[in-house]
Amino acid sequence: MSRLNEYVGGVTWGFMGKRGTWATEAAGASMELMKSVTGASWTAIAFSAFQATAQSTAIPYQDAPTVTDDEVLWAIRKAKSLGLKVCLKPIVNCSDGTWRAHINFFDKDVPCEPKWSDWFRSYTAFILHYAAIAEETGCEMFCIGCEMVQTDRRAAEWRTLIAEVRKVYTGVLTYNCDKYQEDNVTWWDALDVISSSGYYPETDWEEQLDRIEAVVKAYGKPFFFMEAGCPSRSGSAAIPNDWSLPGGPDQEEQLRFYRAMFGASEKRGWVQGFMLWDWPAELYPLEEAAENDDYCMYGKAAAPVIKEYFTSKINSEE
Repeated sequence: MSRLNEYVGGVTWGFMGKRGTWATEAAGASMELMKSVTGASWTAIAFSAFQATAQSTAIPYQDAPTVTDDEVLWAIRKAKSLGLKVCLKPIVNCSDGTWRAHINFFDKDVPCEPKWSDWFRSYTAFILHYAAIAEETGCEMFCIGCEMVQTDRRAAEWRTLIAEVRKVYTGVLTYNCDKYQEDNVTWWDALDVISSSGYYPETDWEEQLDRIEAVVKAYGKPFFFMEAGCPSRSGSAAIPNDWSLPGGPDQEEQLRFYRAMFGASEKRGWVQGFMLWDWPAELYPLEEAAENDDYCMYGKAAAPVIKEYFTSKINSEE
C-alpha cells in the first residue's frame, strides 16, 4: 500500500500519555469510546520522545516518560481489534517546553557547536525504531515527523531519512507539516501523502484551502489533515492552535469551528479526511464534559456533528 485510496475519518489518540498510562483498562475504554462517539474509521496513535532542548542532538526515546514499546504494541492491537486503521505517529518534543518547531542548528556544521548531522542521526534511529514496529504490526500509515518547521528546509536529510524508512516499512508514508507551511516543504514528492495541521481560523478556511490546493495539484499527491481541531473554549475558533488561550468553557465555539471546517472542506474533493485532535488515553468523566475546555470532543456538542460527518463520508465510499 503506497497511496491513500480512501477517506480518513480519524481521531488522534493518546498523545499526552506518559509511560504507564497506556495498556490499562481505562485506556482501552477511552479508545472504545473514541470510536463509538466519533464514528472514526482511523486513528493516529501519537506519543512523544523528548530531547532536552531545541539545540540538543540526542533523542533518548527508550527512556521515560515516553511510553514503552509494549504500550505502543498494546495501543496498535487495541485499535485494530476495534476495526480502526492505524497511523503510527512518533513525535519529538523538548523537555524544557520549547515547541519542536524551533529545533534548529547552523546551516553549516561548525566545530564545537550542535550539528544537523548529529541531530538527524539520532532522529533517524528514533524514527526507524517505530517504523519497524509499524511494519511488524501492519499499521496502514506511518508519519515521519510533526510540525518541525525549522527542519523543513533540510530537504536532503529528509529525503535520506525517507529512503531509510522505506527499507523497513512498506505502508503509506506522510509528514505532518505545520499550519501555513504546506507550500514551504519541497520534498513532498518523496512521500505518498501530503498532510498538515489544519488549525485555521473559522473565517479563513476558504483562503487557506485555495493555497493548499495549489500544492496538492503541483505534486499530484493525496492530501488530508493529519491534525485539526479546536478547544471548547471561548475565542478558540479564531485561534484554534492556541491551547493556552484564556477563556471559559464554550462547546458552541468548538461546534462552530467544526461546522466551518467541514463545510469548507466538503467543497474540495481533494481533501481526503482528517485526523482530529485529540482524544486522551485518560479520559475525563462524562459529567465533567461541560467544564472541560480542551480539544477532546467527548460529551460535547461537536461530537454528534463529527460522527454524522464521518459516517456520511465513510459510507459514501462503500
